[in-house]
Parts: sequence; structure tokens; C-alpha cells
Amino acid sequence: MNLRARADSLREQVEEANYRYYVLDDPQITDAEFDALLRELGELENEHPELRTPDSPTQRVGAVASERFAPFEHARPMLSLANAVSADEVRAFDERARKLGGGDVAYVCELKIDGLAIALDYRNGSLARGGTRGDGRIGEDVTANLRTVKTIPLRLRPSSIDALGVTERLPRFLEARGEVYLRKSDFERLNGAREREGLPSFANPRNAASGGVRQLDPALTAQRRLSFFAYQLVSGEKLRTQWAALRRLEALGFPVNPNIARAASLEEVLAFCRDWEARRDELDYEIDGVVVKVDDFALQEKLGVVARDPRWAIAYKFKPREARTKLTDIVVSVGRTGTLNPNAVLKPVQIGGVTVKSATLHNIDYIKSNDIRIGDTVLVTRAGDVIPRVVGPVLAERTGKERTFKMPDRCPVCGSDVDHPPGEAMSRCTNAACPAQVYERVRHFASRGAMDIEGLGDVMAQQLTERRLVRDIADVYKLGAAALATIPRTGPKSIENLLRNIERSKERGLARLLYGLGIRFVGTQTAAILAGDFGTIDAIADATDEELQRSEGIGPEVTGAVALFFKQRANREMIARLKRAGVEMTAPRRARTGGKLGGKTFVLTGTLPNLTRDEATALVVQAGGKVTGSVSKKTDYVVAGDEPGSKLTKAEQLGIAVLDEPAFRKLLE
Repeated sequence: MNLRARADSLREQVEEANYRYYVLDDPQITDAEFDALLRELGELENEHPELRTPDSPTQRVGAVASERFAPFEHARPMLSLANAVSADEVRAFDERARKLGGGDVAYVCELKIDGLAIALDYRNGSLARGGTRGDGRIGEDVTANLRTVKTIPLRLRPSSIDALGVTERLPRFLEARGEVYLRKSDFERLNGAREREGLPSFANPRNAASGGVRQLDPALTAQRRLSFFAYQLVSGEKLRTQWAALRRLEALGFPVNPNIARAASLEEVLAFCRDWEARRDELDYEIDGVVVKVDDFALQEKLGVVARDPRWAIAYKFKPREARTKLTDIVVSVGRTGTLNPNAVLKPVQIGGVTVKSATLHNIDYIKSNDIRIGDTVLVTRAGDVIPRVVGPVLAERTGKERTFKMPDRCPVCGSDVDHPPGEAMSRCTNAACPAQVYERVRHFASRGAMDIEGLGDVMAQQLTERRLVRDIADVYKLGAAALATIPRTGPKSIENLLRNIERSKERGLARLLYGLGIRFVGTQTAAILAGDFGTIDAIADATDEELQRSEGIGPEVTGAVALFFKQRANREMIARLKRAGVEMTAPRRARTGGKLGGKTFVLTGTLPNLTRDEATALVVQAGGKVTGSVSKKTDYVVAGDEPGSKLTKAEQLGIAVLDEPAFRKLLE
């Protein structure tokens, strides 16, 4: 595979991982694998700047609040922690803390629960409201759902613990934060019930917990049997240490994980991490690491926060779990662009308390390079929040009866010919009307980053395509109440809500429509650039290759994909039907060379408090600037939000101006 094809493949994989993690709450690769892909892409683009495109992905943290729930504004930002994947990184954290603190540092070690972070506000001792983390500043108000979680106290318990310096029994206002999670035993029960009802199983407890908190009907949340652990007392009390805060939370009636420890030294911290990494399967809930916090609040304040990344805490991440099992078959699924994806069928095996029956094999190159065969005993790894992955075969257990796998020459869904483009690891179905592709395209079109059609999720998209109610994405706008009423478990209220959301989606604008069309290589940033430069979908469709490539970062691959899409008669007819349905297909034009930010190059890193990455990119593009994926001497500004990573460090080394969101907005004025 040549370098350009590799860069394109990496971008596609990272974008897909971002989409599944942040939009679908259905991650398919581990954090470590995601970081490795992103790191490889960054290194490749740094070594070969000509491969860099404005569509190159960057880190994303958190999720933007859904329109389904009222916004939940956090009084203090809910910060996310830097990760450590080795003891050396924990040592570096300790050295920095001791250097800035001026001496030895005591820590509190807490298990990192794999669930959904929430904030709870209490007024005069009663639960007033609760919300999700969201982007750290604005989350979703899910109070009604959280009230159904039996381990969340609706009323705080009066107590007297004067030894901790507490003089007020029940403060007028108190905020506690913690993690909503699903026990492994409840997860198995839930999946068993879903299988009996013919519904798809959840991949892991975290997804089930996250989805449970976001149910529109609190009764459905209650059915999940969610649990809660508190780990932070944000306001309402005057305490000196994290340890005292945990004890105070317990006294007020909050469940606090009993597996915590005070550590007087780095070695005690590392011993705690090693101990629980070995013992994590003993627990009836998922943990994926240990959170190490400076115990003293005064020292926490002194250490501070850099670019919204607290210097007083770090998350030590455990290595993925592994197990051996038999690979009994390899089956192939089809994605929205026709990509054929091989998946391993496994003899059921327990990994981390969860029964694993299947795992990803990525692509044919991965299968060949790791010499994975049907019938092999394989090593399977699984992190807490993703589907499993086959690492490779256990060669010592081969019998000679194993069979090599060959990608099919015909689509396993529709039987059409399969294309094997030279230099690419992916094979593709050539039939654009393939039911599997239609399903994936409809699902993508309705996703939050595209047309954001609430109620048109995986199950609904599958039902619509299986019943041939939707044959392409334009058919979504032909749906009526009578057709939707034929779908099982779809009542009048659900139909009314879905039709209303479909109607609202017509006003999303050209950039989101372009992304929703699923054109290869056109992600959110490329869609924003094309929309800003051309203003209408007709102008994009009629543009020559030369005109398209005048847009910043638009190279031959994007140009070819866009041209091919609009050349196809079926796509032109679909666009015409979308127009007739009233879908908005225009966008404000941007000045290509002028504007407030004309000629300026920006890099976005981390999560901004009130802007999504797409929104910030659109603001830059509309003002005449451009957004790139990596920091270099040519970068004019780095806009840093929560958990910025190495880009901020490089910007500081190069002396590049770093802006937070208020400074960024002021620059735009």
C-alpha cells in the first residue's frame, strides 16, 4: 500500500471510530488502538505534509448535548483526565506534582468505573437536578431518569462529623459527581432479555448504562437497573482533602466505592494499580483503570489546570484483557460505502465477566499479516468499552485442519460483483442499491453529525430498509404515518415525534447534508469547506476538478470522489428528490482570501466549552481561514479546549499563539 492510500485508510478508520464512539455510543476499537491509529496518521502527515488534508481527524472529548433534553450547565467544568498507560507516565506525573508542590505528595487512589459521568445538584438536601458531562461545560438534563437509579439518594442524610471540620449538616446547596454504571450480572440479564425479544445485544455494560440514562421514558431507564458511585464533592462543603470528601459523601448517603486507598508515596500508588489490574475480574462491574488524585485540596489548587487538563489527577489505564478461544468461522458484513468487513465468529468465551462470541478482524491485510485461519485457537483481547479484537493465532495449537480465508468475489448480501482496488486493503460491493449499504447510508444520514434525525437509529433504519420503505436516503422524506405504523413496536407518539424530527432535519444546511450524503473522503471539515466555498450543492456538482482543488486542502482523492458521486445518475436523481422535499441545500459563501482570518492557519485541539469542533471549523472557514490537523511552523493559532494533548505542547515549543474559546471568539469579532 502506498503512503497516500495508507493515510486515506487511517483517516477513514479514525473517522469511523470517532463516529461510533461519540455519535452512536458504540465504540468498535480500544482507546489504545485509536491512539495508535491517530499517532501513525500524525507521524505520516508530519513526514509527508503533502498528505495532510483539512479533513484529517483530531482528538474529540465528550459529546454535545442532544436536542431531546434541556441543556445542563455545569457551575464548574467537568474536566476529563490525562491518561497514563505505563508506570513511567505515573512517575512523571508524581515528579511534576512533587516539584510544583515543593515536597512529598499524598494521593488517593480510586477505581476508574467504566460508565457515564454525571453531576447531581441538591437544594436544601433534596435532589434538584442531574445532568451528563456533555462537553464539560454543557451536558444534558436527565434528572427524571437519574431519579430512577436506586443508589442515587433523592434526599441527603443528616449527619454530624465535626472531626472533618463540617459545621453545617445539610448545606443549602451541594453538588456531587460520580459514575452511573451497570453491573455485569445486570448486563447479562439485560442482554438475555433482549435476545429473547429479538433485539440486538449491547456490546458492553458502558453502552447499556449510557443509553439507559438517555432514554426518553424514565420507566425504560428504571428497567436497566443502573447503579451509581460518587467520587467528587464539588461544592457545598469546606473540606481539606479528597479523602475527607469521600468520607463526607458516604455520611450524606451517597454510595462510595469501598476499594479506595490513601497512598503516601508513588510506590504505594503503583502497588494499588498492579493489585487491582490483577483483581479486576473479581468485581461485578467494569473498571478500566485507577484514578490517582492529589489528596490535599490546597495543593490541587496550586497545581492548577492547564488548558482544562488538571495537573492534580491522572487516570492509569489497565492493559486490555485477553483470552484464548476457537475461531469457528469468518463472516463478512457490508458498510455504507460498500466496504466488506470480515468478523470472527468465536466459540463463546468469558473475558472480564462478559461473554464474547465475535470479534473484529479489520480487513484482509490484517488477516493475512497475522496468518489468522478458520479453526485456529486465537488470542482475543477486549477493553471495557469496545468490541473484542483477534490479536492473532496460537500457533502451537494448530492441527493442520485450519482453513485460510479468502474475501468473497461477490457481495454476501446482494450477490453483486466485488471490487478489489489496487493498493487498498478494503474490498467493496459495486451495487449502490445493496440493502446493507442502504441501511448503513440511512443510519449515517440520520446521525447526529449529519442530519440529526432523532428516532431514526439503528433499529428503525434496519426496519425501514428491510421492509423496502426506504430504498435511498431521499425516501426518508416520503415517510408517512401509515407506512411507519406497519413497523412493530412503533406507536402513534413515536411516529409523531419521528415525523416532526424528519421535518426539522430539512433545515440543517448544506455542510451537514454533504457529510450526510456519505461521499467517500468527505468528512465534516471537508464538507464545511466545500459548502463555504461553493454555497450551493449545484455549484459543487457542476464544479470542475480544477475548481474543486482551489478549495483549501481539497486534493485529487476528494475531487475524484466528489466528481464520481455527482456523475452517477442515481445520485443526481436522489439530490433532485431531496430538493423537491424541501431540504436546504445552500450555505453562506466565505471569502477565499479575505475575511477577518484571511490567510491564517488554525489547529483545533481538545473540546471547547460551547462549540463543537465542526462549529469552530465552520467559523474559521467562513472568516477566510483554514483548519489543519497538526501543528507546524506555518500554524498561526492553536485553539485549545479540554484535554488538548501533544498539540498544545508542540505549539508552546514553537511559540505559537494559543487561544481558549473566549479569546477565539474575540478574534472573530
